[in-house]
Amino acid sequence: MVVSEKKSYASNVSNQLASTSFFLAGLPGLENEQVWISIPFGIIYLLALLGNATLLWVVWTESSLHKPVYFFLSMLALTDMAVPTCILPKMLSIFWMGVQEITFAACLVQMFMVHALCAVESGTLESGTLTAMAYDRYVAICSPLSYTSLLTTTTVAKLGVVIVARAVVSILPVPFLASRLPYCHSHLISHSYCEHMAVVKLACGDTTPNKRYGLALTIVIVGFDLGFIFISYGLILHAVFRLPSVEARHKALGTCGAHVMVILYTPALFSALTHRFGHNVPHRVHIFLANIYLVAPAMLNPIVYGAKTKEIHNQVLRALCPRKNTS
Repeated sequence: MVVSEKKSYASNVSNQLASTSFFLAGLPGLENEQVWISIPFGIIYLLALLGNATLLWVVWTESSLHKPVYFFLSMLALTDMAVPTCILPKMLSIFWMGVQEITFAACLVQMFMVHALCAVESGTLESGTLTAMAYDRYVAICSPLSYTSLLTTTTVAKLGVVIVARAVVSILPVPFLASRLPYCHSHLISHSYCEHMAVVKLACGDTTPNKRYGLALTIVIVGFDLGFIFISYGLILHAVFRLPSVEARHKALGTCGAHVMVILYTPALFSALTHRFGHNVPHRVHIFLANIYLVAPAMLNPIVYGAKTKEIHNQVLRALCPRKNTS
């Protein structure tokens, strides 16, 4: 009996994957302005690819940057290239050519990729790489003599694997839960990409497990990561203000400045919770901000780290102005 039910469920999911298509609305309420809105989005996307590719090139070619903090920064750059790539090509095809259709299978893949990559980096779950970078700065400032012994190549690699594995394991149930639902009403997703709750709202079955899991995932991981980040930087500040010289304090704080800026300008929690609680937020505002928070940080992160990290800044200047730097 149980085997029969499992086969029936698998058959229903398979049929739905093969036959169902969704339609992405783009920016609801701003249809007439979408062509103009696509221009800044396209520019931001190109700048994000260029900036993060440059950052990866600098870290790869400069042997002095082969350190744990720059390994985590490279992970951040890779996810900053991957996240907008998951949504921008389809979004621009909607804005420019009106190609709104997306198959159910492609929608689930996009849903998984966007949420998993955000969990790796800093997005819906404010997690992964930023937490690891906070730990790196904590060890570097609070236990500088133990830095090389604590953050070995093996340890850093294990942290990277854990970050990716946690993202995959925690997000994998999301498309699975969405795939089990029947979609017998409208297939028009009021969004520009397959965001989990935007898709679930179209279902005509019981969506309680989806809502509870999504909310619990957000609260638990956001709570853990933000708590860890705040504790790390609290200990860092305590150690910094005990340093004897003002110059040493400024140098120590400068190494953390870029990380703090990246954390502060990520409006991820707002977007994650407005689907559930933001009934008074205009829908077009929410959709626009949801797109901005996935694309803009990818462009800003390499600029922030390039400006705030002296080693990266100097290496970029050497590449751009080789004659000036050799003279």
